[in-house]
Amino acid sequence: MKHLNEKHYIWILIGFSILIYLVILFLFPIVEKTRLNYLKPVPTVVTIDLILVYLFSNFIWKWNLLYSWLVPFPNLNGTWKGVIRSTWVDPKTNKRLNPIPVILTIKQTFLSISCVMRTQEMESRSFIGSFRIDADNQLLQLVYSYASVPTKIVENRSTQHFGTIIFNIINDETQELRGEYWTDRKTTGAIELAFWKNKMLDKYPDDIGEHPMN
Repeated sequence: MKHLNEKHYIWILIGFSILIYLVILFLFPIVEKTRLNYLKPVPTVVTIDLILVYLFSNFIWKWNLLYSWLVPFPNLNGTWKGVIRSTWVDPKTNKRLNPIPVILTIKQTFLSISCVMRTQEMESRSFIGSFRIDADNQLLQLVYSYASVPTKIVENRSTQHFGTIIFNIINDETQELRGEYWTDRKTTGAIELAFWKNKMLDKYPDDIGEHPMN
């Protein structure tokens, strides 16, 4: 993710590596002080570094105490629930649709993020995503592009399409995502989501509401 200060993380990793090296020398003192013997702990240090990088990238970065001085973006993992407000006008009624119930599941690591949005009629999956962060301008956004595939029963009126979403991340007690989208079908709209649960659902739950076209 391009907004990360790579030098910051590199210096932290170097500091940990030196500390690990010194601990190894303390626990296992070198009797015969040769250059080769001083290099022997290096493979162990590298192995421990790789383990630390793995643990940080997948787990440690989620710790709240690391946000935002080290990790510049919040942990969005889980299922979000809300509505889509489309600007599309139904030619039969000449009116806009009522809000469309929707869920969004987010799978995030320190270096990647994937988003799957589901309504009763479609499923869209991100193929590229990242954060836009500018603390000076109070900017914290999630941006991703997606491919949307409708269910077979609505293919006659809803075709497969591509689009992009920009969410403003409201990372306070309410935990909300509010943003806008546009598609290659020349449709646009707004999306309002609130964090729902930690479990990432793999299908749309019918009990949260039907699609207004039904």
